[in-house]
Amino acid sequence: MASANHLQVEVVSHEGRLWHGAAASVQFPTVDGSLGILPGRQPLLAQLAVGRVHVDVADGQMVFEVNGGFASVDSDFVTVVADHASVVPQD
Repeated sequence: MASANHLQVEVVSHEGRLWHGAAASVQFPTVDGSLGILPGRQPLLAQLAVGRVHVDVADGQMVFEVNGGFASVDSDFVTVVADHASVVPQD
């Protein structure tokens, strides 16, 4: 279960699970614009657009390139289900 100040995040695609873990925040592209998620957010279901998902974790940031799909937020659990996704290498 996610704590009061963290999100539990999972990023999956047709290729399989790309990442899961605790995060302070998540930002993802939707068909209506970019959306940022913090702990305590009301439930949400959004259609993903082409772009990058940014997940702020304790030791930096995870970035994923996504192409369509949806994102679900419920009780501090964020699930990103992309049609196609890949991890963006960090410098």
